[in-house]
Amino acid sequence: MKRFATWAVLAALVLGMAGVAHAATEVKMTGDARVYGVYFANHNYTGWNTEGTRTEDRFQIWERFRLRSDFVANEAVKFRLGIKVEDVWGHGTLTAANPSTAISVYQAYLQFKMPDCNVEVTAGLQDLSLPTNAFFNDSVVFGGDRAAALVVDAPLIQDTLAVKAGFARMIDTNRTYDTTTTQVADEFDLYFLALPITVNGFGITPWGAVGVAGKDANYSNAGFLEYLVSAGSFMDGWKNDQNAYWWAGGTFEVTALDPVKFYGDVIYGAGAKNDRKWSKREGWFIDLGIEYTGWDVLTPQVFGWWSTGEDKSTRNGSERMPQVLPNWGPGNSFLFDDSQELGKESNMGVNPVGNWGAGVSLNNISFVEKLSHILTFTYLRGNNNAKALRYLNETLGTNSYYVMGRDLTTNEYLLGVNFDTKYMIYENLAAILETGWSHGEFQSSVWGHRLASKSRDGDAWKVAFGLTYKF
Repeated sequence: MKRFATWAVLAALVLGMAGVAHAATEVKMTGDARVYGVYFANHNYTGWNTEGTRTEDRFQIWERFRLRSDFVANEAVKFRLGIKVEDVWGHGTLTAANPSTAISVYQAYLQFKMPDCNVEVTAGLQDLSLPTNAFFNDSVVFGGDRAAALVVDAPLIQDTLAVKAGFARMIDTNRTYDTTTTQVADEFDLYFLALPITVNGFGITPWGAVGVAGKDANYSNAGFLEYLVSAGSFMDGWKNDQNAYWWAGGTFEVTALDPVKFYGDVIYGAGAKNDRKWSKREGWFIDLGIEYTGWDVLTPQVFGWWSTGEDKSTRNGSERMPQVLPNWGPGNSFLFDDSQELGKESNMGVNPVGNWGAGVSLNNISFVEKLSHILTFTYLRGNNNAKALRYLNETLGTNSYYVMGRDLTTNEYLLGVNFDTKYMIYENLAAILETGWSHGEFQSSVWGHRLASKSRDGDAWKVAFGLTYKF
């Protein structure tokens, strides 16, 4: 309790000093909170962790609180500080009587407009995503997260053409000094450029990104390793100190036939092509969504995607498109980490890259005021040759690179259904119920008899209920 009191006093002092130091600075606060319980059975289709060494705890209660403070000098300049507390009841900050306080900073950036124009500059820890359309929630390459970045947004033709350019230092493992007197490449930097184009009934954003990946950066801690490197590099590392990665793509939205609307993405990515032959990784990703918005009571949607997958050998590199950290998924699908409002323990964590699939969704179902629903069915099948996945599993044993249920062979498939409900108690307070079910069929010859057999004991499902509040 004393630690909570200390934090409260410090926050009050900071805000008080800010008011005294510059009376003209205006402080605006916004935030959100969510508290919810989750019952989740058969994580990873087994009820174990991905390695099959630990069993699940099926019921947890999660709580998250976020506070965003904007220190506004004038309409052109502000600084944003966002802090967050998130944990399960009974752990860390939310432990009774003697908590271990953990308040994290999740936003900290300066934002200003250049004098006499509408060019906006944002520098610091900020929400960052590569271009995508809202139908699929966020980017399949990097989205739904934050990075320390410098981003410039500049309109070129009002309401028609703009440019967005930026640089992000995603990882700097050793900071100021490397671990010895020999300098090592321990950074991962990302440069990106996008040109949003909007005309009547049509919008398209061509974009590109280049990553400079250092051999000694800690990709595993950041959660990037399995998405970025090839299976060969996962086993043997890189020869080069640095490798270049690049992506080129376009995202589009067609509303000219309103109430029928079309959405899509086409992306090609490649990396480490000048390293050893087995280190390169390159591939394609394509998605398409269609919705009909002419009805008040619901919005029917159909969607599909396709991605290149691994061929039979890991010795010639990977044929899957490299990623950094995806946040892609249509229809609030239970299969993907996408738009679930009750975010923790919310999905199966399937990677759409290396797979193909299709689905239908009934979105924005509403027959009663303040009450809405989403119903989505998704079918997914692998595009990866079983021989490549089997080879790595036989060489390393159960590993984090190829995971049953996340990465599928051409002989495996998943089914997923989610039915989600929201009731607006007040304008800023909602009660939310999210449910999901998934069934998978997996090859014993790839994953071993123990994991594949366990997956046949029962399907994965979840029920989450809670409250969200925004202010």
